[in-house]
Amino acid sequence: MSHTPRYPLPDLNSLPDDIKAKVLEVQEKAGFVPNVFLALARRPAEWRAFFAYHDALMLKDDSGLSKGDREMIVTTTSAANHCLYCVVAHGAILRIYEKKPLVADQVAVNHRKADITPRQRAMLDFAMKVCLASHEIEDADFAALHAHGFTDEDAWDIAAITAFFGLSNRMASFSGMMPNPEFYLMGRVAKTK
Repeated sequence: MSHTPRYPLPDLNSLPDDIKAKVLEVQEKAGFVPNVFLALARRPAEWRAFFAYHDALMLKDDSGLSKGDREMIVTTTSAANHCLYCVVAHGAILRIYEKKPLVADQVAVNHRKADITPRQRAMLDFAMKVCLASHEIEDADFAALHAHGFTDEDAWDIAAITAFFGLSNRMASFSGMMPNPEFYLMGRVAKTK
């Protein structure tokens, strides 16, 4: 397989003003433009819808899930979906939020063996069932979450993040989207000043 994306990334200056402004904001914060922002910008209406839903799920304040929990769900389920882009990119963010340089690799390979809390393990068990067999979710799956203090609204968040990134995984994989090289070392080594 080629490491060249099937769909060339559009030039930043060719994008609609609102999308260009958001991409520049991300570049300012991250120091680079994650490929997903340009790859999806080839279709502006879809870009806006995608990032509106992304932000609604991943940036919300009224959730029982921490930012690290959300990134852990993305990394774990993206690995199950064999999405290189999302495992590498969200794994980097996970390492930073959790301040644990090994956690992303661990949950991507086998969350049951990872150095995470029992609460996080229950969360990932639920996410993986939504990812791989959502039609089999039953009351016992909710009860397992409730035992760790998760609410039904938290379960919705876990499922929605899993489902949304199922879409993202498939778009990244089919299009040949590759992770930016910057993601690989983020959260693994201390920053040099």
